[in-house]
Amino acid sequence: MRIGDLALETGVSRRLLRYYEEQGLLRPVRSDNGYREYADADVAMVRHIRTLLAAGLSTAVIGRVVHCVRDKDELTVPPGCPTFIGELHREHARITETISQLESSRRMLDAVLDTAPLNGDKT
Repeated sequence: MRIGDLALETGVSRRLLRYYEEQGLLRPVRSDNGYREYADADVAMVRHIRTLLAAGLSTAVIGRVVHCVRDKDELTVPPGCPTFIGELHREHARITETISQLESSRRMLDAVLDTAPLNGDKT
């Protein structure tokens, strides 16, 4: 299938699909005329990439683990791929730390806003 077909099938723009290719997340075959040809497995891969991005992983991290999920129908933690599990644990810890820092920042802002004059908006 061509890039337009993959875009329609996945709901991901052609531009973003080309970006995924630049990042090494997708590897379409190039035909003699230079057109990208995607396999049916690439539909699932794009969905996996979107799920991992929504989970907070960067394309750099996804690039390090994408080989673990290639040609799978469902995104699951595959056996025999400790890199994938290790990266997920690191990203989980990073996100947890970021949330903690943001909560601390919010508490500080709340404390400052609590001292603001009453005619100010407290939103």
